[in-house]
Amino acid sequence: MTYLSMNTPLGPFTLFEEENALIAIESGRAPTSRPTALLREAKRQLDAYFDGDLQVFDLPLRPRGTAFQKSVWDELSRIPYAALRTYGEVASALRTSPRAVGGACGRNPLPIVVPCHRVIGAEGQLTGYSETGGVDTKLALLRLEGAILAA
Repeated sequence: MTYLSMNTPLGPFTLFEEENALIAIESGRAPTSRPTALLREAKRQLDAYFDGDLQVFDLPLRPRGTAFQKSVWDELSRIPYAALRTYGEVASALRTSPRAVGGACGRNPLPIVVPCHRVIGAEGQLTGYSETGGVDTKLALLRLEGAILAA
């Protein structure tokens, strides 16, 4: 497994690659390694996203999880930039429960690229977010996309 750390407006992130696919993005910094072409491209796309110049990621992904979690992450990947879906809407599309969707969102190994931040509560409330900073980070990402205007 190779990895690359990068700085973002949300703090440092480390990108992990295995077998020519991005498998995880984690908060924090890891020791420097020799970056691959894929990791450099993932960093370029994330930088462009944070600069407001990229709305759709084009990277080979292979997140680790159960078949159910992967089905939720696939559904999340269909949520357009700056759009919001409720846990219930995602659950309805998958014929499961909102709680199960929330659990899979909380285990998303590819935050931002697989946009679990675009999923909100039934009444429009910003519910938990598993990345560092929690709901504040979720709010920052939604504001960046223009889904929620700055107060």
